Formats: sequence, C-alpha cells, structure tokens
Amino acid sequence: MKWFFPTVAASLLFAVHAWAGEKEDATKFVNDAAAAATKDKTATLAELSNPKGRFVKGEIYAFAFDLTGTVVAHPINSKLIGKNTLEMPDADGKLWRKEAISGVNARGEATVSYRYKNPVSGAVENKVTYCKKAADLAICAGYYP
Repeated sequence: MKWFFPTVAASLLFAVHAWAGEKEDATKFVNDAAAAATKDKTATLAELSNPKGRFVKGEIYAFAFDLTGTVVAHPINSKLIGKNTLEMPDADGKLWRKEAISGVNARGEATVSYRYKNPVSGAVENKVTYCKKAADLAICAGYYP
C-alpha cells in the first residue's frame, strides 16, 4: 500500500502536466499560424493543410475556417476542406463551430468545448478548441483535456 499513493500522485501530476502542455501547444499553433497568415495567407493555408507540417503534433493540430464556417485548411481530414460545417454538430449535437465562428466574429477569439473523435485514440472524447481571427480566417487548434 506504501507504493500505491506515490504512484497515483505521480500519475495525476503527469496527467495534469500533459494536459497543460497540450493546451500550450494548441495556443502556440494558433498564435503562430495567425501571425503567419497575416504575412502570407496562401502559404499558411497550405501549411495548415499539411499532415506532416509544423502545425501538427500528435493529436494536436491547427486548422482554419473562413468567417462563414467553411473549412479552408485541415491537416487531418482533407474531405472537410471546402465544406461549410457551421451546422455540423459534435457527437452530442452541439453546434460548436457556430459558437466558435460567432465568438471570433464578435471578439476576435473564442474557446469552445465539445466532443470529437480523437485522431490518435479513435475514441470520441471531450475537446477544447481555441480560435483566433487573422486574415479573414478563424484559425483554430484543440486539445483533449
């Protein structure tokens, strides 16, 4: 029993640290892609659509919508590019994209929570996505807390 509590405590600490790192990675991707898009929108959209690009790290990746909710860049699911997903619900029926685009249009940024299929685990999990307005785009990245 002596080893149980330190092991559980260490596991919880690692889980909290991993979550914090994923949030930081997602935020950095969004900020870096937003800065890049203001300089060269076309090149940034190409990089955001690259599955082996600089805005992909495991289950964390950046993507972009235009301000109407049409996907203009996505490194994991290229079939979404060109589709307006504003009315596409998550696994529980939440219109998270509508909430994200509304927030970006109103405040220049938005953070939304919803349920989405994790590309690494394959399971539907809770996800938090941060979006920022740049170059007439909503540039977003999410993480699984």
